[in-house]
Amino acid sequence: MALKRRTKINEAFSMASMTDVIFLLLIFFMVTSTVVTPNAIKLTLPQSQKQTAAKPLTRVTIDANLNYYVAFGKQKEQTVSFEQIAPFLQERYNDEPEMFVALYADETVPYREIVKILNIANENNFRMVLVTRPQK
Repeated sequence: MALKRRTKINEAFSMASMTDVIFLLLIFFMVTSTVVTPNAIKLTLPQSQKQTAAKPLTRVTIDANLNYYVAFGKQKEQTVSFEQIAPFLQERYNDEPEMFVALYADETVPYREIVKILNIANENNFRMVLVTRPQK
């Protein structure tokens, strides 16, 4: 006795669910890629041969127009005057005594401006890191 099926199996593969997944992934990567901006201030860092990593970081940035910016960890940079840098760093040091101060300076910044920041770090015994770009 042979039993016959009343419905036929559809052998076609539906791409509708696959395109939904692809669009969701596309949206996810577009949103996350706009969030990941390590340093939004445009700088041309000087080159060096050796690169090291240090954490936790407090960033001090000097752009080509001699504007000062500070940030701690993953915070966004905020514009400050030169006089506000030392209190900001001391406050961060009280919160995180193991911090490093990373100095981001455009390669056109005069040396005296970099030395001013280094003097603040030296007076307060902060550990400094000069940020550079890798040599090609």
